[in-house]
Amino acid sequence: MTSAEQPAPEERATDADIAAVEAQLGRPPRGVRGVAHRCPCGLPDVVRTAPRLEDGTPFPTTYYLTCPRAASAIGTLEAGGLMREMTRRLDSDPELRAAYRKAHDSYVAERAELARADGVPPLPEGMQSAGGMPTRVKCLHALVGHELASPGTNPFGREALDALPEWWAKGPCVHAEETTDTTATPGDGK
Repeated sequence: MTSAEQPAPEERATDADIAAVEAQLGRPPRGVRGVAHRCPCGLPDVVRTAPRLEDGTPFPTTYYLTCPRAASAIGTLEAGGLMREMTRRLDSDPELRAAYRKAHDSYVAERAELARADGVPPLPEGMQSAGGMPTRVKCLHALVGHELASPGTNPFGREALDALPEWWAKGPCVHAEETTDTTATPGDGK
């Protein structure tokens, strides 16, 4: 990874962050390494996750989009056929294909570095990337999470972000009273 492709430094998740993510997901989060991006409302909306859970199970994505409002808006884009249109463009636009390949390479390198830092084997070929990278567009949630965590990295994540409404405009997606449980600790694999 070049310095221009480096993700933002990992922000340690506080007990309040973990509680907010649990409220967002409706269940305890797993494999949280830190907060990768914060919504303009101040809550985490993307967490960086470990490549493998404590039991060794591969985690499906490095950047987990947690905000239910953002996830719902992205789901609407997916249901509207945006992924098919993006994949068609990927097939016919060499510059876009190269930029998406670069996003994939950056993602794979970061995921391998996280595995190395955790002292676990890298994920098997075919499980190292997410969102369909580099050959198709399969999950806008993963691509948007990647772009929010590493702005300017993922061209399709950026396009999807630009198409989204301001999901934060109504205020936080979870209320403070929903995030007061501080029993979870950062990095506890929840």
